[in-house]
Amino acid sequence: MKFVREIGVSGKIGAASVLLFPTVFRSRDSRADFAHQLYKTGISTLPVVTVVSLFIGMILALQVGLELRRFNQEIYLGAAVMISLIREMAPFSCGLCLASCVGSSIAAEIGTMKVNDEIDALKIMGISPVKFLAVPRILALSVMAPLVAFYCCVIGTIGGGIVGSTQLGVDFGQYISSAMSIAEEKDLFVGLVKALVFGNVIGIVAVSEGLGTKLGATGVGKSTQRSVIVSFLLILMLGYMITRLCYQ
Repeated sequence: MKFVREIGVSGKIGAASVLLFPTVFRSRDSRADFAHQLYKTGISTLPVVTVVSLFIGMILALQVGLELRRFNQEIYLGAAVMISLIREMAPFSCGLCLASCVGSSIAAEIGTMKVNDEIDALKIMGISPVKFLAVPRILALSVMAPLVAFYCCVIGTIGGGIVGSTQLGVDFGQYISSAMSIAEEKDLFVGLVKALVFGNVIGIVAVSEGLGTKLGATGVGKSTQRSVIVSFLLILMLGYMITRLCYQ
């Protein structure tokens, strides 16, 4: 019953936030807060995202390239890496980075406000916590996640090209040509949709866990932990479901 209740609360927060998205642009203060959340979600996470994406592309290229070499098919290395990244690994790595860097921060921030009675203070002043806290954060994650995923794909492809040209004897220009020839609009669309869904889910889970925080500092730690774990699990499950629907 507790699990069902938590799903209901998260769904209610998510639905209310989506309906309130237009309110973000109605005042200067809300726009400024939204811009700040965009910066925290996108720009501030780029160092971590860059390192993760680069090495994912390098690992993919090395593992796939070694197998392709057995059949003298190294020319298809770029295509294999690009398909893996654009369909799965780019949105997946983007989701994990945002869940661990941004989602945990949101859960901890809102959880601290909850245990310090700041959420109750907002309600007393007639300010909706969902509108004031949840909406700009969830919208920022939904907007930035596809952009970060696309960035992950670009950096991962470059990382794969570096490995291909330095360790597998694949010309970098040939690698890029192979990668671009195999990519289709559908693959890009599916990857961006996955990232959009992941960003929305990460924001809803983080806000829900933060608003449900109890038991002081210990509760803040538990909420942060649960936010990351639940986000990771949902990313895995939703990623499979979207792939299954789009590539039957």
